Amino acid sequence: MAFTVCLFLLSSLLLLPTYVLAQTNGSIAVGASLSTAGNSSWLSPSGDFAFGFRQLENNDLFLLSIWFAKIPDKTIVWYANGDKPAPDGSVVNLTANSGIVLTSPQGDQSWKSNQTIAGVVAHGVMNDTGNFVLENEQSAKLWETFKNPTDTMLPGQILETGGKLSSRNSETNYTRGHFQLDFQDSEGKHLVFNESGDFYILRKNGGYYKFTAEERAARDYYLQTTLSFDGVLAQYFLPKTSVGNISWVPLCICTYKADKRPTCECPTGYSLLDPNDPYGSCNPAFKQGCENEPSYAEDLYDVQVLANTDWLTSSYMQLNDSTADTCSQSCKQDCSCAVAIYSNQTCQKKKFPLSYGREDNNLNATTFIKLTTVYKKKNGSTSNVSDDRAMDGIKELEKYLMIAFWCIQEDPSVRPTIKKVIQMLEGTVEVSVPPMNPSSLYVQSK
Repeated sequence: MAFTVCLFLLSSLLLLPTYVLAQTNGSIAVGASLSTAGNSSWLSPSGDFAFGFRQLENNDLFLLSIWFAKIPDKTIVWYANGDKPAPDGSVVNLTANSGIVLTSPQGDQSWKSNQTIAGVVAHGVMNDTGNFVLENEQSAKLWETFKNPTDTMLPGQILETGGKLSSRNSETNYTRGHFQLDFQDSEGKHLVFNESGDFYILRKNGGYYKFTAEERAARDYYLQTTLSFDGVLAQYFLPKTSVGNISWVPLCICTYKADKRPTCECPTGYSLLDPNDPYGSCNPAFKQGCENEPSYAEDLYDVQVLANTDWLTSSYMQLNDSTADTCSQSCKQDCSCAVAIYSNQTCQKKKFPLSYGREDNNLNATTFIKLTTVYKKKNGSTSNVSDDRAMDGIKELEKYLMIAFWCIQEDPSVRPTIKKVIQMLEGTVEVSVPPMNPSSLYVQSK
């Protein structure tokens, strides 16, 4: 799936209202706790940010999160347990040895801030940048949300080489989504979002590559940069003087298409695993692999050629001093190869699963996606792998029907035992053709 950097309006997160907040000076003592039933949170000194539980819409599940506390939609900027929202009755505690610990109503630990913290936590701080920090007695940082981002960066936050942002699954589903920003710039040192609203790559030589065209200081605006569920990296601003039911306003970096959204589609020969998830996984309409092909043949497959398309999945084999033709042929002849990427006389072969696909004109690459082709079987008939899949399904159905007919025989002595039925279903016992009993095929009408 492709993603680019652009900006657009942020719609409401559709979360239930936040309740009365516990006023603090931003410092939280070890031993402090919050519960889903307490309807409270830990505020930053200015009250701009809050840490606590947010109830998800239309259910009794809660997200341990940080959000903008003064704006109507209470936009979430960090969350801990997106893959496993907390049930009602859950509690979060600030502990000396494990930091932030989330427990279920049964007392089971469902999340904690870090497996190992190098030191003893003296207190936590919810500061005015939106960063929740665990500190020791000397106020040295032991852990912080800025170093453990989810899908959003805030002013003052830096993403170091190897750092990641991961999208959620949808506007209201906080499970891990299909897109990831992986900062791996070979010349870049940091991805920076500073207090002036600048978003840029700081290079190792001291130079920088700037994305934003205009500045908006964090003292006057609420700002955030978020990797959306549809793969768009977007920056938003909202004047702090705004009142009423207002929406985030786009601060344009660049555009992708007229509607500023990406278009994701499956390659030829593939279809969406879930038709209702347009950004989901693509499933091949054919079998591919080395398991069921004792006599693997090149003419079993052809390739679809695409320009400047790649997946971030690592290659399992690299062929140097290659040509486009030899790269294509090598993939067709290799039962493990799903796609081959040819660029600068180098062929990168990749296999399933393929993740984070994108189109990028800067790749200067030719992509070969392997597809099935019509081929001759040993008996001389023609077929393709899609036909074989259908035949496999028919054979499976025939087996189930024969087992069913064995089980409804009028003579109990010939009916299989439960153990034998299970063995038939598992394939460890061959299913023979049962004697047909015509009377068992009809239902008598009353």
